[in-house]
Amino acid sequence: MSSNGKRAQGAAPGDEVGQKFHCDNCQANVTDSVRISCNECPEFDLCTTCFSRGIELGSHRNDHPYRVVTRHRFPIFTETWSADEELLLIDGLRQFGMGNWKDAADHVGTKTKEECEQHYNEVYVGSATWPLPDMDRQFDVKFARPHGDRKNGTAAPSKCKTLSSQPSNHEIIGYMPGRLEFETEYENEAEQVIKDMVITDDDSPEEVELKQIVLRIYNGKLDRRLQRKRFIFERGLLEYRKHQAIEKKRTKDERDLLARIKVFARMQTREDYDTLATGLLNEHALRQRIAQLQEWRRNGITSLDDGVQFEAERSQRPSRRASTLRDSAQLLDRLQKIVSARSTREPEPPKTLVRKPTAPNPLDIEHADGVEMLAASERDICTRLRIFPRPYLVVKETLLAEYARNGILKRRQARQLVKIDVNKTSKLYDFFVQSGWIKAPGRAAVHRAAAMLSTGATTARDFAVKQEP
Repeated sequence: MSSNGKRAQGAAPGDEVGQKFHCDNCQANVTDSVRISCNECPEFDLCTTCFSRGIELGSHRNDHPYRVVTRHRFPIFTETWSADEELLLIDGLRQFGMGNWKDAADHVGTKTKEECEQHYNEVYVGSATWPLPDMDRQFDVKFARPHGDRKNGTAAPSKCKTLSSQPSNHEIIGYMPGRLEFETEYENEAEQVIKDMVITDDDSPEEVELKQIVLRIYNGKLDRRLQRKRFIFERGLLEYRKHQAIEKKRTKDERDLLARIKVFARMQTREDYDTLATGLLNEHALRQRIAQLQEWRRNGITSLDDGVQFEAERSQRPSRRASTLRDSAQLLDRLQKIVSARSTREPEPPKTLVRKPTAPNPLDIEHADGVEMLAASERDICTRLRIFPRPYLVVKETLLAEYARNGILKRRQARQLVKIDVNKTSKLYDFFVQSGWIKAPGRAAVHRAAAMLSTGATTARDFAVKQEP
């Protein structure tokens, strides 16, 4: 398979200039070795290993006629350069530009950049028949001899690979290290204004002055662009991975602090800015340590060992609190299920018997878990609504936390937050409003009055007396 496009019409396999060939099955590079080219399938080549295994790929069959293609190893201009290498050198210079001997040598694959430059200058530039080389030379050898001590005809591997000046060959996307430029520069459209500008003798003095002003504006943009690039290079901002590793070791507060002082970097030298950042980080650490010691002292801690134990227990406190809330919610749900199950098992009264509705029997919570945490009024509401102290505390904490977070809590929101009987939720909501823990929104007084009248807890006259200042 050719990597430089389709073969020219009428050209025989192996006559392509500067093309690279790979096995269509194993993708092995067969440019410098023997390959098998199919005469029926266009652009289909196999290495000798895949050909010997009878590989069939796509429309190709192993019974198709084929041709064995070898390299053009005979010399044409010098005894150390084969015809294939001459073609690859010319094609490489045409692709990468005259003087780009490194890429041209990589394209040839068997010569170094020094050998490519020397060969081109001697054979082509220094030819007596310039611009063409000497085409009448004859050689007694059948194959070109490798240059120097390379008996296998391959170029000595380079010790290190130099990055080409391309945006994708650097850890900073869009930066070209070989040219010290960015793919998108500061004020990238600055050149658009002057790219077609021409100063001629026919221009009037006003036009010349105007064009000079435009050029001065453009030079100012170039100066600002150079200042920003110099700042990036001097501060080492292109070492992205290094800075990222340092940032990962900092805490969130330290990263936020450094982000806020970045605006001072352009007004200071690198040493001054590093001193400022280090000092602020040390100050931040000292303030945090002082605040921690003060908190320990307020909690009666007088030794570092006790302080360490206090911090360990405090880190475990949220998980314990979440576990307690979860257990309380499960207990509340289980109690509601028991109450609903009992209500469904109770037989309905005879339809012919008319009974006066009576209030449910009050719940005895004198010995219930958590009753010591309730005030007298809270015990009374729990007794009347038949709610145990622990579930009541969960409901209380949920509603008050929502009110503290939003600054307002409506009756409908309370019903959505607490998944118990809506009537009990409404009565608890009214109780919290009466106790002053929650400030009801605009029309909450009307709803509270309706709820109090429906429960029979007071009369309209009593309610009116309570509303008087």
